[in-house]
Amino acid sequence: MLFPVLVIYLAQRYPIVKKIGVVVICYVVGLIFGNAFRLPGNFEQYQEGLNAATILLAIPLLLFSLDVKSWMKMAGKTFLSLALGLISVIITIFIGFFLFRDMIPESWKVCGMLVGCYSGGTPNLAAIRMALDVDPDVYIVTHTYDLVVGALVLLFMITVAQRFFLTFMRPYQPLDKDKMNSATESYEDDYESYKGLFSRAVFPRLLLAIGMAVVIIVIGFGLSKLITFIVPVKEKETIEMTIIILSITTLGIIASLIPAINRIKKSFQSGMYLILIFCVVVASMADIRSFNLESWPILVFIVIAVPGALLLHALLSKIFNVDVDNFMVISTALSMSPPFVPVVAGALKNKEIIIPGLVVGIIGYAIGNYLGVLIALILK
Repeated sequence: MLFPVLVIYLAQRYPIVKKIGVVVICYVVGLIFGNAFRLPGNFEQYQEGLNAATILLAIPLLLFSLDVKSWMKMAGKTFLSLALGLISVIITIFIGFFLFRDMIPESWKVCGMLVGCYSGGTPNLAAIRMALDVDPDVYIVTHTYDLVVGALVLLFMITVAQRFFLTFMRPYQPLDKDKMNSATESYEDDYESYKGLFSRAVFPRLLLAIGMAVVIIVIGFGLSKLITFIVPVKEKETIEMTIIILSITTLGIIASLIPAINRIKKSFQSGMYLILIFCVVVASMADIRSFNLESWPILVFIVIAVPGALLLHALLSKIFNVDVDNFMVISTALSMSPPFVPVVAGALKNKEIIIPGLVVGIIGYAIGNYLGVLIALILK
């Protein structure tokens, strides 16, 4: 549970660690630990319990800092690009499902996780894994392949992508350059920096946020029991967990509208720390032998889905006259999560699009669980 502290410290001290990514490092270390050491027979129950606790607590903490009002102020082209990006992801995943459904076990669950991941990020992938009761080995294989393919796509985005897409898309029209100069610094302070977390000005109020998150979880559990009692269903445990995940997502968004909760500092970072614990634990549960020829359909699916969604998004953006920089940053925010928005914006030499990209990325965190579960149930 304390290993993520070391990774976060190293990431803030050494740029190379930050570039590799704390999520990637936590997965790799968890995978090595789980396969290199023989764990006690009852250890799996402890791992499952810790997985559930971290994800359920992380979701509301991540959502408390949402600025829902800023969603309403998004420029028309930004909102349009967000909609086109989500449509592209859903269409591509649907196509992949019909191509690989007979080759991937419980392919509808994999599709749900990927939709959540490509509309939000790792927290959504982890939450949907729990909501749909996805096998840990399938989850790790899916996310590992996604990390590899995503790294290659990111390399493309920060090198030649702009020149390539400019061959058929219109260029960005600059606005007020002075307006966005502090965007990267603001994002780092609000969503990445852990400095001052235990200070007297921050920690007591953070405990209030954690307490509110616990209350939301209890309400979510209560709703799940009530609904499944009123409406008898098959696969009761899975349905209950789905209701819990969607309930705490909804209640977390509602709580973010309360200024006293929304202004609590470091709640997002606390949620991400819990996600890192989840990454270590769930990776330690995976059997490295699952990376074999039987898992290649998942790899091929992702190889088709990620570039496919990107290309479809580009074509739709061309049709609807969205500029290349907005398209690239919105695609990054959706498929790779907000931390990569400043990276791509820096490669484009365009700070003006950082804030719209970050807003879209945070919206993705909020809607990813809904979309992922919805698409999975439709495909089922």
